[in-house]
Amino acid sequence: MPEFTVGTLTRIMRECVRDAEVDLSADRIDTSFEELGYDSLAVLEIVARINQELGARLPDEAIETTSTPRQALAVVNDALAERI
Repeated sequence: MPEFTVGTLTRIMRECVRDAEVDLSADRIDTSFEELGYDSLAVLEIVARINQELGARLPDEAIETTSTPRQALAVVNDALAERI
């Protein structure tokens, strides 16, 4: 089963906001996207990029309740597991 990793999420976040410094180290992975400098439009772009790259369709309700990178990793990995 493919796994969506912190490294992949970090790369996608950097690509969505080109000038952003993304640090998802252990003490920042539970920081909200908003506190990391990502507004709701940036988060939607991140989700779109994840859907495009991984072919995973993330449920709308999961996206609405996902506020941290750790939660995003869990949602994406759950969606990937359901495809198998």
